[in-house]
Amino acid sequence: MAKLNVNPTRMELSRLKARLATSTRGHKLLKDKQDELMRQFIAMIKENKRLRESVEAKLTDSFEDFLLARSMNSSQMLDEALAISKESIQLDIQTKNLMSVNVPVMTFSRSDQEDTSAIYPYGFGGTSSELDEAVKKLYDILPDLLKLAEIEKACQLMADEIESTRRRVNALEYMTIPQLKETITYIRMKLEENDRSSITRLMKVKDMIKQ
Repeated sequence: MAKLNVNPTRMELSRLKARLATSTRGHKLLKDKQDELMRQFIAMIKENKRLRESVEAKLTDSFEDFLLARSMNSSQMLDEALAISKESIQLDIQTKNLMSVNVPVMTFSRSDQEDTSAIYPYGFGGTSSELDEAVKKLYDILPDLLKLAEIEKACQLMADEIESTRRRVNALEYMTIPQLKETITYIRMKLEENDRSSITRLMKVKDMIKQ
């Protein structure tokens, strides 16, 4: 490891010692942060896997009802029945700070909370119950779909932060701190060498005075 290009003076030694102490504290804090990020990241990955499996199972169930509805009704009738929605849904996206990472928090609200029939954009007279079931199941999946999107985005942001923190930890551990230690050792040796040279000169001068 190459030492830093500095003058071997006592003032520079004090400055490098302070820098080393700061770098060591920073390394410990970043290492603790990395460990906590990894712990939370692993927990989020497990939750993401559980939620994805649940959503996929519910979507499969809903699509099966859609297939049944399509087999009992014409494609044109289904297209017309589902063409225009009776209600609107508002999506609100906020953020929360999680270990210095701003992760999304998503919530949605219906335009009409009281009218549960508004989720069906058609009249019940010309459609089958299978279509009603499919629409209801798909609508019920919305909260889990939003939660899944929220967790997957949070996992992506957490992974980026973990990688960034890992690079900073490695830079301190394998470059900055070893360089500082080596430079401090070098300055100490130079100062000790200068001290020994000064003592030797003083002794020679003393001997010359005595003579």
